[in-house]
Amino acid sequence: MQGWGTEEGPIIEVLANRSNSQRVELASQFKTMFGDDLLERLKDELKGDFEETVLALMTPPVEYQARCLKAAMAGAGTCEDVLIEIMCTKNNTEMEELKAVYSELYEGDSLEDDIENETSGHFKRLLVSLCNAQREEGEEDDVDEDLAEEDAREIYEAGEGQRGTDESKFNSVLALRSFAHLRKVFDKYNDLAGQSIDNMIDEECEGSVEDGYLAIVSCVRNLPGFFAKRINDACKGMGTDDTTLIRCIVSRSEIDLVQVKEVFESRYGRTMAEAVADECGGDYKNMLLAIVKD
Repeated sequence: MQGWGTEEGPIIEVLANRSNSQRVELASQFKTMFGDDLLERLKDELKGDFEETVLALMTPPVEYQARCLKAAMAGAGTCEDVLIEIMCTKNNTEMEELKAVYSELYEGDSLEDDIENETSGHFKRLLVSLCNAQREEGEEDDVDEDLAEEDAREIYEAGEGQRGTDESKFNSVLALRSFAHLRKVFDKYNDLAGQSIDNMIDEECEGSVEDGYLAIVSCVRNLPGFFAKRINDACKGMGTDDTTLIRCIVSRSEIDLVQVKEVFESRYGRTMAEAVADECGGDYKNMLLAIVKD
């Protein structure tokens, strides 16, 4: 970054091949050695999607997601898909950490209060339920078959088994039962109704609450698959949803990106690296390819 212009190659080489904790330590050492804030220097030197990717890499993961949530609720309108992506994919421990970091970053602001102010109706109730981090925890061996069948029947009766839809029952099951329990509920529902719970939600619900329910169903079945679809959707159609592409690749890079890539290639017939190469350009493309590492 010295002198006129910026040599992006070494920035990509160093940052894409370090863990987030190493990048945080690198920023601290940079300040000690050069008396300069590395993030501010990067902001000055870089621009566009490449800058956004680099700053995402340099931010601790929970802080990054807290900032994404705040941005999604800032200004006129709300980016519901960002709220769904982050809120529907957290376990209880991760949710509690996210709420604590959010409050610390934004001078005591409550994530739950902000969600209540920026959303409405059944979608608000779903997100608030998730924010409370009260999901039951347990493995496949812990599932109560009778309770799973009861939940499946109650969902059926709250949806296609009556005129109108009782979303409150959907919330109490989808936001509170363990993933292992929900997998069994989905099987029981299919046996009872003769169709998948996805199809029922698509028929009975609409708008953001439908998207939220379907996101939970997708995460319960295959969490890497949920993010593979998010990345594929970001690459479809005219133009690319670069912010979603960056957020999904960076946020999963130290969790399950290997599995996300496997699902992506299996489902969509091309590697994630090929999708990135087709949709992105320049140093931005090179950085994402260095993270994806195909």
